[in-house]
Amino acid sequence: MSTEVTEPGLRTRGTPARPRRRNRRRGILGGVALAAVAAVGGVALAVTGPYGDDGEPAVSAGTGTSLAAVQEGPLSSQVNQSGTLSYAGGADGTPYPVVNQAKGTYTWLPAAGTQVDCGETLYKVGEKPVILVCGSTPAYRDLAVGDDGKDVRALNKTLVDAGYADKSDVDSEWDHFGWGTAAALEKLQDKRGADVTGRLDLGQAVFLPGPLRIGTVTAGNGTSAGPGRPIMEAASNRREVIVKLDPSQQSAVKKGAQAQITLPDNRTTSGVVSRIGTVAASSEKDDSGSGPATLPVYIALKHPKDAGTLDQAPVQAQITTGGVKQALIVPVTALIGQAGGGYAVEVAAGDTGRTRIVPVTLGLFDNAGGRVQVSGALTAGDRVVVPST
Repeated sequence: MSTEVTEPGLRTRGTPARPRRRNRRRGILGGVALAAVAAVGGVALAVTGPYGDDGEPAVSAGTGTSLAAVQEGPLSSQVNQSGTLSYAGGADGTPYPVVNQAKGTYTWLPAAGTQVDCGETLYKVGEKPVILVCGSTPAYRDLAVGDDGKDVRALNKTLVDAGYADKSDVDSEWDHFGWGTAAALEKLQDKRGADVTGRLDLGQAVFLPGPLRIGTVTAGNGTSAGPGRPIMEAASNRREVIVKLDPSQQSAVKKGAQAQITLPDNRTTSGVVSRIGTVAASSEKDDSGSGPATLPVYIALKHPKDAGTLDQAPVQAQITTGGVKQALIVPVTALIGQAGGGYAVEVAAGDTGRTRIVPVTLGLFDNAGGRVQVSGALTAGDRVVVPST
């Protein structure tokens, strides 16, 4: 059998190929690994020329190449994207607006970065505290003994979580404002320096999912407090990474997928995809006036302390999109394109210094490790030809 190298990355039958073996591999690396995107794993692959697939012995690997063993074991695929580490906001990723309902003058406002727990003072109007009640239903009415509703449930839970009531005091009727609620509320009011009334009038509390981390404060001390005015923005104290994903990758990333986050100082920490946006939006603009549409993916950190106090920090996110427990694995750079489509690897024929071409079917790609699952006439321990590093 004889071969001819017509250009880097192309090989056809003809004259001997020995003088151009090194060029052929370089052509494979450039053409196969970088040219056109395959549908599996987002790895770029392309057929750049017709290579022999008849299984006959080929020439020796030659200079510029080395051998890598076919491995067997677990393999996972990933999506790699840049992201932003910050504090989690609302369902759409934006901060929570803090809307005031009290009348008077602002006498104390928290600084940006302040953390406020459920049941603590969020700000003051006329030296009277406005308490943070942790709940999703905004304040819209006065609350007193006999009232029922989701806002009462949030108040009861805040009182229990903050230690002003035992669960048994409200356990039977979380949605009901009973005498146990009133007694616990009096304890909170006394602790915070509010009027001790056992009722919660509109303007005495702000209902938001919490605890909170204060962001931008737009109101100022000494200014007039008017009902219905947003006075600051806040986020939760949960750490979160937001990744903007190409919509074509949406089907690959699932809620609950594991992720690895590389922080600005190159330390890594683990996370999990907590939610995926449903509306693609353009953000950064290009020369045409609008940028490509992306889909937000939110990753919660498993170990929030690893992130320290970083906010709006650029990070790299590696999201696991699939995996197999047992696979035959070769380096991506071992792949060569075949005439008519498909891929093969060049396998060393024992210790003879010669090789044979073995067609393979591609499976899962490990983008991070540069490896790929293959199936074909291979066994673990076979040695495939790869470009030398």
